[in-house]
Amino acid sequence: MIIRSVESTRGTAFEVHAPTWSSLRLLVKKDGMGFSLHVTTIVGGTETRMWYRNHLEAVYCLAGTGEIDDLGTGATHRIVPGTLYALNQHDKHVLRAHTDLRLLCVFNPPCVGNETHDEHGGYRLAGIAGEE
Repeated sequence: MIIRSVESTRGTAFEVHAPTWSSLRLLVKKDGMGFSLHVTTIVGGTETRMWYRNHLEAVYCLAGTGEIDDLGTGATHRIVPGTLYALNQHDKHVLRAHTDLRLLCVFNPPCVGNETHDEHGGYRLAGIAGEE
């Protein structure tokens, strides 16, 4: 059994920061669950361009407001608490936070836990280029 809290993750190697977001990685690859689970905050007033080429991601909005632009279709979708979006086709997208967005994110395959976005706006696969 694995027991962790947001507070126990703060200040560890599994708290990751970037210019427009911060993320607490509660479950990671080494936990052996087959997915990773993150609580991520997107800073209000920012937008982040992403493309998870190597991962599928499901995101559930816990708090805040924003919108996501699907760059493949041109559609824009409102994000409010209770909204789920799933990037089931490695969708290129822009996430725009009107206020701080607090999101629960699930990644498959799982992240190692210390990743930040690469030049494409996604994460490299664990084990590639010495990332384990």
